[in-house]
Amino acid sequence: MAQAVNPSPGPLEWKGEGVTIAQVLDALTDFRNKFAQAQVPDEDHPHPRNTVMTLIAVAATEAEEKRAISEATAIAVHHPSLVIVVRDQAEVKEGRIDASIAAPLIPAEGGADLPSHYELVTLHVRGAAASHLGALVDPLLVSGMPTNIWWLGTPPFGSHELRDALQVADALVVDSARFARPYHSFVGLADTIAHAHKRLGMADLHWARLDPWRETIAQFFAPVARRSFLSGITSIGIDYTGQGRGNRIPSSVLIGWMASALGWKLQRAAGGPGGVVSAQYEAERWRVVDVAFRSVVKPGLVEGEISTVRIVGAAGGTTFKLEISRAPERSRRPVPDTGPLQFSPLHATGGEDDAGMELAQRKAAQHREMAFQNRDSLHHTATGDPQCSCVSGEVRTTPWCCSRSSTSARPTRSGMCSASSRSPMHRCWSRCWRWARAMVCTRARWRRARN
Repeated sequence: MAQAVNPSPGPLEWKGEGVTIAQVLDALTDFRNKFAQAQVPDEDHPHPRNTVMTLIAVAATEAEEKRAISEATAIAVHHPSLVIVVRDQAEVKEGRIDASIAAPLIPAEGGADLPSHYELVTLHVRGAAASHLGALVDPLLVSGMPTNIWWLGTPPFGSHELRDALQVADALVVDSARFARPYHSFVGLADTIAHAHKRLGMADLHWARLDPWRETIAQFFAPVARRSFLSGITSIGIDYTGQGRGNRIPSSVLIGWMASALGWKLQRAAGGPGGVVSAQYEAERWRVVDVAFRSVVKPGLVEGEISTVRIVGAAGGTTFKLEISRAPERSRRPVPDTGPLQFSPLHATGGEDDAGMELAQRKAAQHREMAFQNRDSLHHTATGDPQCSCVSGEVRTTPWCCSRSSTSARPTRSGMCSASSRSPMHRCWSRCWRWARAMVCTRARWRRARN
C-alpha cells in the first residue's frame, strides 16, 4: 500500500509496499511537485530541479545498499542526479516490489542541513521481476540524461539480467576488487564489453585506485635516457596484503597493464603456499620476464592493497632497479592554501635509484674533468682579460690584468708583482707561463743548433 508524501518541514519522503512501477512513477511526479513548492515562499514561483545524470546502483545485500546510498549522497553534493538503488532479491519466490522516494538533506559546513539536489528512489525487488532490471527502471529514467549502472558486487556476467540492464545504460561501473571469482569474472567482463552496444562505456573503480602506482612507474621510464630500460626489464616483484585469492587482483591488474603496454605474452604461471605466485612472460626477441607476487603483512593497509613494487633489469650496459613502497605511517603536514610553498624533500637522500645516481655521477665526473683541463683559461674566458705575463721578481711590461678580487696580485711601488699578494690561481698561471717560456727558449736553441 502506498503512502502520501510527508508534508512535514523535514526531508520529504514517500513509501509504498507491494506497489507497481506505475504507482512509483506517479508518486515520483507528485513528489517533485510537492518538493518544489515546499522549498519556496508562497509568493514565489516553484524552482525547477536540475539533474545531470541518472545513477542506478544494484545491491545484493543490506550493507551494499547502505554503501550505495552514502556514496550517492556524496556525489549529489556536486552532481545533481536521480539515484535509483535496486535491492536485487531474485531468489525469493514471492514476487513483490517495495519502494521509497526521498530527498535527504546534505550536511553543510556551517552545521545546518541543506536541501539535496537529487531524488533517491529505493526499490526492493523480489521474485522474477528482479531478472528484468532494464524494463523495471526504464519508466523512471530522465530523458536525455546519461544513465550509469553501478554494480556493487560481482555482476552476473553472461546472464539475461545483465544484458537487459545494459540496454538502457550508457556506462557500466564495477569494482574488480570485489569480484568473487576473479579469473572467471574478468573473462566474463571482457566478453560482456565485446558484445554490448557500441555506445556503452566501462569504468573500474579499482583501476582508478592504481593511478598512483601506474604514474610513478611511468615517471621512472619517462626520461629519454631511460626509455631503453623498458626493453631490458628482467624481473618484477609485487608485495601485497592478505593471502586470499581475491587479494591478488590489484597485483594482477598492474602486471596486466605493463604486459599489455609492452607487448608481453603470458607463458606459464603457478601458485604456492602463503599467497606466493610466480609467472613468466615472453617479451620481444624471446626475452623472458619473471614476475612474482607475495603476501607481506604491513600495518595500515587493508587486504588486497599493494605495498611494494620492484622492477629490475639491464639495458645498454647499465643495470637498474626501481623500488616503490607505500608508507602510510609517514606523517603528513598540511600546506597553506595560498602563498609560496617552501621546498622540502619528500624522501631522504641516499635512495635506491641506482640508475639515476649512476647518470648523475657520470655527469659530475665529466664536469670535473672538463674543469680541470680548462682551469688555466677559466678566469680569462669569464672576464675577457688577457693572461698575466708577470712572474715573481720580474718587472711588469704589460698592463695589470689579474683578477679584480681583493686577493689578486697587485703591482707594488717598485713596479714589481709581489708573489706574496697573489692568489693560488695566479701562482698556478705564473708556473704555466714559466713552463711556456722555457719551451720557447728550448725550441730557439734547437733552431740555432740546426743552423
